[in-house]
Amino acid sequence: MSNVLWIARRELKAYLRSPLGYVVAAAVLLIDGIWFIAKAMGPAGDKRLSAAVLSEFFHGATGTTMIACIALAMRLIAQEQEQGTLVLLRTSPVRDRDIVLGKFLSVWLVMLLITVLSVYMPALIFVRGRVSIGHILVGYTGVLLLAAASTAIGVFASAIARSQVIAAILGAVVLGTMVLLWMVARISEPPLNGFIETLALHHVHQRQFMAGVLRLEHVVYYLVVTFFFLLAAVKTLEVRRWR
Repeated sequence: MSNVLWIARRELKAYLRSPLGYVVAAAVLLIDGIWFIAKAMGPAGDKRLSAAVLSEFFHGATGTTMIACIALAMRLIAQEQEQGTLVLLRTSPVRDRDIVLGKFLSVWLVMLLITVLSVYMPALIFVRGRVSIGHILVGYTGVLLLAAASTAIGVFASAIARSQVIAAILGAVVLGTMVLLWMVARISEPPLNGFIETLALHHVHQRQFMAGVLRLEHVVYYLVVTFFFLLAAVKTLEVRRWR
């Protein structure tokens, strides 16, 4: 566990030293703010239920979260391979599992910080209406679970690719495919359509969180997706170690 925390701290310092972390955080908060004012709150004089405003806010926040995770995760392992420092990291007394978990944790913590900084937006709803604190907490739980799954996909893409650009493209393709599976389900025949829709990363599972409904199966889904892609990243590094 100490190795995981050491690697996570190392990556967090790298984000603080480079403009990438600041640029991503600023972009996410800016886009979320614009979405909240223009789309969630609606035009002046438009009377909307506070719960509907909050749901719309989380809908936009999930989109920026997925993009930010891929942008932050693309450098994690691919950059090490570009610079030749992955070999040095492997010769140190750390396992591939520690490398993957530490790098994953660093991005997730950055996303956690960005999420905390955006709390003032749903809090503004109290100025014009009333909303359940539970709804806010459940909505942010969904955002953070989606961030974990998206980051795991980004780490896997970074483990496969040998450059950051390829890692970003590959991560975006995998993530986009999983998001759009609900469209494939629409044109599929039962019972296959139900299975495909269940695999979709956003459409079915995130909708419940947006509405303030916490259901165990959706939490388990995101945890399973996160575990699967982190395991795939570990196995990818193990295969490369023996080449």
